[in-house]
Amino acid sequence: MSKRNKIVFVIVLIVFVLALLVVLPINEGILGKKGIRLGLDLQGGVHIVYQADLSKVEPGKEGEAIDGAVAILENRINPLGVTEPLIQKQGSDRILVELPGLNITDKEKESLARVAILEFGELAADDEEAKWENELGRWKPATAVIDGEEKVLSSRYFKENTYVGRDNLGGIELIFEWDEEGSKLSEAITGRLIDKPLGIFEGSEPLRGDDGRPIAPIVQTTITSRGRITGLSLNDATRLSKQLNAGRLPVPLEILYDQTVSPILGSDFVDMSVKAGLIGIVMVMLFMTIYYRLSGFMASLALIYYGVLLLAIFKLFGVTLTLAGIGGFILSVGMAIDANVLIFERMKEELWDGRSLGAAIDAGFSRAWSAIWDSNITTILAGVILFWLGSSIAASAPVKGFALTLIIGVAVSMFTAVTVTRTFIRPFAGTKLARRTSLFAPYQRKENV
Repeated sequence: MSKRNKIVFVIVLIVFVLALLVVLPINEGILGKKGIRLGLDLQGGVHIVYQADLSKVEPGKEGEAIDGAVAILENRINPLGVTEPLIQKQGSDRILVELPGLNITDKEKESLARVAILEFGELAADDEEAKWENELGRWKPATAVIDGEEKVLSSRYFKENTYVGRDNLGGIELIFEWDEEGSKLSEAITGRLIDKPLGIFEGSEPLRGDDGRPIAPIVQTTITSRGRITGLSLNDATRLSKQLNAGRLPVPLEILYDQTVSPILGSDFVDMSVKAGLIGIVMVMLFMTIYYRLSGFMASLALIYYGVLLLAIFKLFGVTLTLAGIGGFILSVGMAIDANVLIFERMKEELWDGRSLGAAIDAGFSRAWSAIWDSNITTILAGVILFWLGSSIAASAPVKGFALTLIIGVAVSMFTAVTVTRTFIRPFAGTKLARRTSLFAPYQRKENV
């Protein structure tokens, strides 16, 4: 083996060891400390479709409003701890949300989509129209005139720095801070409501405390820059704080469809997919070894190398593996073997013509490269188109998952099929085994009579 080949062999071996340390153990590798992420179809979770009300959006700005809603939903969902949420536009007025591994209540689904998280209200007189009504009375929005315009006091004037704390008695309180305009509103409204209740409403319902009663604190002094809401449970206060800090939706959203996917079903899919994948790979390796003998055995080792390297990439870069993605992975295995078949057939022809093993290896790999390149690049281009369709027009997570794993798998297979297999076979050139052509070209060409 030449000095150059030795260096390549050492590099290939080091890459394999590092990839193996990333992959094993499966749930949390020695390097990387990440498990393989599973999609909604494999580990269960929540699938929601929201429909946006664009009736009040200025014509021509509907797309901008939906993009803004997607961004705000991402901010609100990220604190929930979902490893790989899918949030994307679906058509012109819908937003698809998939939360793998999470189970949230109907209230949380609705609260994610609320435009103004909190609104403040004051008791309405008998002759005044009320927006809310509960056991404490009839309520209208708390308003004040600022710069010649009547405005409603709501959480749109909160700075995005709310947090949950405790008072002197250990009670939970949600602490917030007004922006400049909110401070003026709060000063004017609380200044006239001293010794009167200030109701707090979340959507169409009053904000309720641990005891189930509406929260409506008695205003004791004028509030300017900072305020606090007491009486909430720790969970409710934490949820509100996260959502208030995430921003305000530009358009109302309504739940059009939601479904909770069973994780038990996903677990069965994972087991069956792993078994199917292992059976397929073993059968391919057996065929390659039986038909191409020593060359096929080296290709089988390169196939193992390919699988370990690909799983390491999935873990390091946080690729979410779906059932469709597993299909893309298995298909890319076939592409890897297809490249080896082209190379070995070329090698057989060179050996039949009387060339040495070293010359046959060089000629086989170089002459098969153009066919390998063309077939793999066209597959990658098809994967890119599928990924684009799954991200925009079709808006399909399975299509994206299939396309992504196919693209990565085919790219890695080009490396393993050409570089790794060649590195494994090259050391046999110049050895006694190289003289036994039947180990590398087992079936002789028939001569024409």
